[in-house]
Amino acid sequence: MAGSYDVLVIGAGAAGMLCAGTAAAAGCSVLLLEKNSRVGRKLLITGKGRCNVTNNCDEDTFLQAVRHNPRFLYSAINAFGTADTIRFFEGLGVPLKTERGNRVFPESDRAADVVDALLCYVKKAGVKVQTADVEGLLLDDGQVKGVVCRDGSLFYARQVVVATGGLSYPRTGSTGDGYHFARQAGHTIVPTQPSLVPIVAQESYCQEMMGLSLKNVTLTVKKRGRKKPVFQELGEMLFTHFGISGPLVLSASSHMTGDLKEYSLSVDLKPGLTIQQLNARLLRDFGGQLNRDFGNALDALLPRKLIPVAVRLSQIPPDTKVNQITREQRERLIEVIKALPITPKEFRPVEEAIVTSGGVKVSEIDPKTMASKLVQGLYFVGEVLDLDAYTGGFNLQIAFSTGYLAAKAMKKE
Repeated sequence: MAGSYDVLVIGAGAAGMLCAGTAAAAGCSVLLLEKNSRVGRKLLITGKGRCNVTNNCDEDTFLQAVRHNPRFLYSAINAFGTADTIRFFEGLGVPLKTERGNRVFPESDRAADVVDALLCYVKKAGVKVQTADVEGLLLDDGQVKGVVCRDGSLFYARQVVVATGGLSYPRTGSTGDGYHFARQAGHTIVPTQPSLVPIVAQESYCQEMMGLSLKNVTLTVKKRGRKKPVFQELGEMLFTHFGISGPLVLSASSHMTGDLKEYSLSVDLKPGLTIQQLNARLLRDFGGQLNRDFGNALDALLPRKLIPVAVRLSQIPPDTKVNQITREQRERLIEVIKALPITPKEFRPVEEAIVTSGGVKVSEIDPKTMASKLVQGLYFVGEVLDLDAYTGGFNLQIAFSTGYLAAKAMKKE
């Protein structure tokens, strides 16, 4: 099978679908190729199936949330910003709501509504959507000519957009194909690593507390040799069979690069209380149960799964009567509660990361069009680029903004 189009987009995710639909709406003939039998598979699992489509913030706040190469995104976010994303989806009949941290979700809490709206937009614009597994680019004398698929199919276009994602969640189709296409075109790939990813901990007590979710705690990450924390934020986290996960941990991971042995983590279990206030609270709690064993006297203060760990780390024998606890012992307990130590061992595999850090080197891409500076007619959008941001809708916004900007640069042949 062969065909010729103005624009060919590889990958029907967030960036690919918005790019394809926008280019078709401008009059281009567009073919959207997706190797999965269904479009938007990764979108369906974002935000725990709710799809955090963007963050309701201004352009400056958005750029501050981008971890790598924020300046590269200046033109893209100004061309199609967070407010544009909100208007776009509401215009497609997907009412949105803004939650804590300015995270924007569909009112239905269904990611499928976002995917269905994008697919409807693409089809109404006249895009042809086809299932095909692209093997490589067709290149000739510094110009892209189309693609070849693994079944031998050829599709021709003088403008090809690579929107294949990174390496995270490979079961959704993000298996690094775009890096292969980029290398084929002579592009440099910045080494990839997981970002927004759970952390494996050395301490066995994390597994002991598996399933325990903590809300309104402060996670602090410090790096050896630095006085100021590299990360400190209030939020939610989760203990797992391997270590720690949850929103706080995912955000913290994006600040940790290189050898994780350089980092130490601590959790303030009672950030709303100063040391003095926590001491007064303990004295008050202990005052009502002076003859109880220490190990049974923390129910009002800590979650049940946390109590044996806190008791052990405080080095106070659990059968010590509350009325026998010394000031020094109480201070050790306070230290544990205000800074529960966690030692990072390694990140979980990139397959479990929300987003991939690294990718196509952005200095080789025109930031005003997303076009390759090396091959005429070739474009890169979304996660395949060396762009990543904090959790909270920022990474999907990168996909939408870059996809839109590339589409606006497309020409009808």
